[in-house]
Amino acid sequence: MPEPPICEILKLDQRKLPAEVFEHVSKRAGLLKQREENARKAWESFGKPGRDPVTMGSLFNILAQNGAWIPHLKMAQMRNHWDKVVGDANALHSYPVSLRDGVLTIRCDSPAWTTTLSYMVPELTDTIRKNLEGLTINEVKVTGPQQQGFSRGHISKKIRY
Repeated sequence: MPEPPICEILKLDQRKLPAEVFEHVSKRAGLLKQREENARKAWESFGKPGRDPVTMGSLFNILAQNGAWIPHLKMAQMRNHWDKVVGDANALHSYPVSLRDGVLTIRCDSPAWTTTLSYMVPELTDTIRKNLEGLTINEVKVTGPQQQGFSRGHISKKIRY
């Protein structure tokens, strides 16, 4: 005895079967038609107001402002152009360490350079405020070289006689 058709075995309605089988094909055709329509509309509106190209720099500015990155970017800019803030000679012997709660910390190579930059603090503050708008500096702290000692793990050797 021949087997019954698959439609009867699976209890499928033969009238709906072609629609179910080709449903994904018809959906894809609809998507392709929609893409063509969108491409046509984009081509027609090309060059009209609101469709002007945007530079990458302006996009990065928007991201920086929305993400509160401006102080970090300004601090990096100050580090990169430190010689323009303090002068070439001073830049060789000092660098900005951090900016926290409006306090800019500058570290120097020696106590002599610390003294030199300490006298320049009002001038530095004005220069930074003029050139780096958006960077809030309430105080400038100039420090000397890090002390070598027990706090950094250095242990002095004892000499035995």
